Amino acid sequence: MPAPTHRTPSGAWSLRRSDSESVLRTARRLAVNLRAGPAGPGVPSALRDLRRLLDVNAVGISDLSGSLQWSGRSKAEPDAVTSVADVLHTETRSGRPPLVAMPLLVQEELAGVLVIDGEVRMSAVREATAWVEDALEHGRLEHSAELAAQSELRALRAEISPHFMYNAMTVIGSLVRSDPERSHELMLDFAEFIRYGLARHRDYTTVSDEFHAIETYLALQRAVLGERLRVQIRVAPEVLAVAIPYLVLQPLVENAVRHGMEPRFTPGSEGVGTVQVRGEAEGNDLVISVEDDGVGMDPAHAEAILAGHGPADSVGLANVDRRLRSVYGAWYGLVVETAEGAGTRVVVRVPRFHPGVVPS
Repeated sequence: MPAPTHRTPSGAWSLRRSDSESVLRTARRLAVNLRAGPAGPGVPSALRDLRRLLDVNAVGISDLSGSLQWSGRSKAEPDAVTSVADVLHTETRSGRPPLVAMPLLVQEELAGVLVIDGEVRMSAVREATAWVEDALEHGRLEHSAELAAQSELRALRAEISPHFMYNAMTVIGSLVRSDPERSHELMLDFAEFIRYGLARHRDYTTVSDEFHAIETYLALQRAVLGERLRVQIRVAPEVLAVAIPYLVLQPLVENAVRHGMEPRFTPGSEGVGTVQVRGEAEGNDLVISVEDDGVGMDPAHAEAILAGHGPADSVGLANVDRRLRSVYGAWYGLVVETAEGAGTRVVVRVPRFHPGVVPS
C-alpha cells in the first residue's frame, strides 16, 4: 500500500512520522536490490517498491540495451519503448504525460532509463531518479572495490620471487645425487608452496593453512640459506581454525627474509639471523606477529611502504594492509615496528570471528 500522506498548511505533501521509517526502509532495499545494476536480479523488487512509494500505475527501468522491465500495468508501454530510445539517444528527459522517462546518470555517465507512468509531481520523479542513481552508484563502487581486492590478490600471487625460485630449484637439483631423499622432500615442499600461492577462487582460509604455507616457504629458504637462517614458529591450538583472508601471512614472512635477513648474509659473512612467527588469541582478537632481527629500516620508509609509495618489490605489505582494512574496517591492518639496524616486527590483529569471513 502507498504510504498515507496529509496536506500541510502550505499545501505541500508530507509523510507522517510513522511513515518516514517505511520510506527509509524502502531506500535501504533499493540500495540492495539495485546493487547489480539496472538489469540485475533485484530490479523487480526495486520497481515494486518505487511503484508503491510513488502510488503510480507502473514503474519501469531499462539498461543501455533498451530492454525494459516493468512493475505494474501501463497502457502507454509502446510510448515507453519509444521514450526509452529517445533518452538513450539524447540523455535527456522524454515522454508525454502521464508517462515520463528519466536518464539515470552514474558518475556522469548514462547507465539506464527510469520510466514512471502515473500522475505524480515532477519533484517526486526527480527524487526517485536520484534515489535510483545513488543505489546504482553505490553498487558500482562496491563492484570496483571487489575488483581492486581481486587485483591486489593476483598481484600477491604474482610476487613469488624468481630469484627465490631459481635458488630453491638449484639447491634441489644439487641434492639429487648426494641426498636424493632430501631432494625429494624439498621438491614436494616446492610443489606445495607453488600450489598454495597460485590457488584460485579462494578468498579466505584458516590460520592452520596459512601457517602450513609459511612453514613450507621457510623450509625452502633454510635449504637455500643454510644454518644462517634460524626459524621459530609458535601458534596456539585455539586459533588454528580461525578464518582469515587468504595469503596475508606469507608476504609478511617473505618480506622478513628478503628485506630483513638476506642483506645480512653477504658473501663471506658469518651472519646468523632469526625469523619468529607467533599466533595467539588475545580476548576476542587473533594476534599474529612476524619478527626478524635483520637490518631493519627507517620508520618513515615503513610508513611510505604501507601507504603504497615503497619500491616495487615491497608491494606485498601495502596490499595485505589494504585487504585487512577492507575486510575488517579501518581500525584493523598492519602495525610495523622497526628501526635501522634493529630488525622489524609486523603485527596483524583481527577479530577471531567476523561476519562473512569463512574458509572457502
